[in-house]
Amino acid sequence: MTLTTLSRRTVIAGAVATGLIRPAMAQTLAPTKSMRGGSNNYRPGAPIVDRIGGGGFWMTGTVRRAGDGAPLPGQRIQIWAHTTEGHERDAASHGATLTDANGEFRLEMPQIVPAFGQPHGHLAYDSDDFETVFLRPIMNSASDTTLAAHFVLQPA
Repeated sequence: MTLTTLSRRTVIAGAVATGLIRPAMAQTLAPTKSMRGGSNNYRPGAPIVDRIGGGGFWMTGTVRRAGDGAPLPGQRIQIWAHTTEGHERDAASHGATLTDANGEFRLEMPQIVPAFGQPHGHLAYDSDDFETVFLRPIMNSASDTTLAAHFVLQPA
């Protein structure tokens, strides 16, 4: 009788060869596509602000690089909406902020109210390093006090 000693290496190699297990593959993060209506009432070059209007509502999110998903610090995100203090077409309803070291942004603004039947915000990445992206996320409820949007940017 012949005894065969199996090592961990031969067991794994056999499992890979027969297709029982597959080696880990790197996942790639696809870039965010602009949303329909996202660029409505867009104003190029809105100023970087600490807050839009009187505040009370928070727009938050993240900005990552397509492919590896690395956070992108220092990226300018423009935000605007129809709020309790003004229409989304009003210059005073527009502002921009920069992402922090973790690629996160947060900007306080007045409460978003429904426009065209939907409470929604508008966000844009519009600088030169990456492709421009416009988002128009819709709130679950008009009484929500936060709205998050996430960007995955493709180099220009």
